[in-house]
Amino acid sequence: MAGTTLRDVAKLANVSIRTVSNVVNGYAPVSDELRARVQVALDELDYRPNLIARNLKQGRTGMIAFVVPELDVPYFAELAREVIKAARAHGYVVMIDQTDGDGDRERELLGRDSRATMFDGLLLSPLSVSAEELRARGNRVPIVLLGEHIFNGSFPHVAIDNVAAARDATAHLLDLGRRRVAAIGDQPYATGRRPSSAPPATVRRTPAPGWTWTTS
Repeated sequence: MAGTTLRDVAKLANVSIRTVSNVVNGYAPVSDELRARVQVALDELDYRPNLIARNLKQGRTGMIAFVVPELDVPYFAELAREVIKAARAHGYVVMIDQTDGDGDRERELLGRDSRATMFDGLLLSPLSVSAEELRARGNRVPIVLLGEHIFNGSFPHVAIDNVAAARDATAHLLDLGRRRVAAIGDQPYATGRRPSSAPPATVRRTPAPGWTWTTS
């Protein structure tokens, strides 16, 4: 019922407002008998908590921003699904944005007046901003970086070891006796730079005569 308050529920259940609050928010232990009584009143009055007010009181928004270069890339689409699933399990809502790999858009998100300050955290897959720009950002929203662009930063970072993945995939094809190995792809921008300290991508196989290596 619109406009129903904790006071209304407490009056119907004949309990204190604090007891109703504890049941609704799961704060303190409440006896089964009191919990059942409060739940009956909640259902009868069709009580709906004011999530905005609750989050403001707790100093949180209940939302996480997930920002990637392109949403139509299958990798990011699958990643978004898993992020939403994990966030939902912890009571968060995920807002998704796309930068198109534009550096100005990425920097805008890091500014002091950015809409990112509306969120409890930011999952960002950057292509243009540097580690220095991230450290000097205007807002204090917690950030987790995704992808291979920045390796020497001081932020939590989730990435795939593309070098090792390419090596393992190639080795698997060679073990199957494949003679013509090709790497085919089309991407309008670079996803990042492999760290200079990383070993070169090599597969320890000696190609037989007539083997062909192709990249595109």
